[in-house]
Amino acid sequence: MCICINCHYVDRCTTYHAVEHQHQQPHLTESPDFEATEPSINVNIRTAVDYVEMEWDVVGCESFLEEAGKWIKLRPGEPVPT
Repeated sequence: MCICINCHYVDRCTTYHAVEHQHQQPHLTESPDFEATEPSINVNIRTAVDYVEMEWDVVGCESFLEEAGKWIKLRPGEPVPT
């Protein structure tokens, strides 16, 4: 699971913005202004007969500042990305 959903900077982060783009999800902000330090991203690739699915998860980041439930506060009532 992406650590970003519990990060203080999730709504300002250029790395999370890129992950949203890869997942074709609406952005928390259109103009992120925070550059994460040394993010680590796992990309899981699953192939099927007629398509390829890619899952991007930030699994480490020197800038991570825990704020439990930050994503949920920004998008109440929406399913949490997994």
